[in-house]
Amino acid sequence: PSSARGSVFQNKLVDQCERLQLQSAAIAKHMAEVLPAKSQSVLTAANGARELVIQRLMFVGKVCENEEQRLLENVHAEEERVHQSILTQQVHWTEALQKLDALRTYLVDMITNMDDQGLVRAEKEIFERTEVAEGILEPQESVKLNFNQQCVQSPLLHRLWASAVLSCITGSQEILIDEKTVSPHLSLSEDKKTLTFSPKKAKLDLDCPDRFDHWPNALATAAFQTGLHAWKISVEKSCAYKLGVCYGSLPRKGSGNEVRLGFNAASWVFSRYDKEFRFLHAGQPQPVELIKSPAEIGVLVDFAGGEVLFYDPDSCAILFSHRETFAAPLYPVFAVAHHSISLVQ
Repeated sequence: PSSARGSVFQNKLVDQCERLQLQSAAIAKHMAEVLPAKSQSVLTAANGARELVIQRLMFVGKVCENEEQRLLENVHAEEERVHQSILTQQVHWTEALQKLDALRTYLVDMITNMDDQGLVRAEKEIFERTEVAEGILEPQESVKLNFNQQCVQSPLLHRLWASAVLSCITGSQEILIDEKTVSPHLSLSEDKKTLTFSPKKAKLDLDCPDRFDHWPNALATAAFQTGLHAWKISVEKSCAYKLGVCYGSLPRKGSGNEVRLGFNAASWVFSRYDKEFRFLHAGQPQPVELIKSPAEIGVLVDFAGGEVLFYDPDSCAILFSHRETFAAPLYPVFAVAHHSISLVQ
């Protein structure tokens, strides 16, 4: 019996050795064939990826060079056009001055050297000469003498510029929401970046002069009055919100349009209500047609360039752009009337 058990155990050890041999052979094959092949495959894929990046960026660079050349040629042509208009006007008004000077000299001479009877006899000639002067109108303001900035309008450049600004600037300046401005219909997260709507008013100090006491609004803690600024807001949880900028002079109390974002001259906002998207300023809504609701919205402000722009980072699409000469520092402003919105860093 012990001999039989030993034989069985020996067979098990033989089977174990065979399994270990097969396992070793599989590992050896993996190291000899699969891993080198994978290594070569990775090398090929990486080289292909590098080549793809280089080719596409070279293509983008070429397109940008062509666009640069086209726009600079437009600028040159517009500059030449305005200069030519100015030269034409200079020639015209130089001739007009000469005619007026000659007429004035003629009239002074007539008054000085002729008696009353002579003036009466020369009345027809004097009338004909003065009639020429009456045909010379005074100079008027003309758009032909102004440089037309529209010559550098380029959808391609505009989109690339917006993408670059939002990629480079977003997060470089941390934007926080000012707790003192938050409406009693909103609650602010501890990190000062999320606003959550509640139909029931919270018990807050409504006498605080900075606080909005009716509309569900809030301002950022800091304003800016120079340079480029950009920030992103997650809006995927809300179907009723407003995002944009306003002057610090925006009133905070009451339910009138002077406090309501986008319904006065002191605020510029992108608005969503249910499935309706609009840009709002000075009570003049402009519809924005969107195929799908953005999960995030980027807000870009070029203070010196006088532009506020709303952008969808997912699709790299400009949702709306508005040009304005800003007369005072701008605060990022927010409103939410459904669920929550959050600043994204």
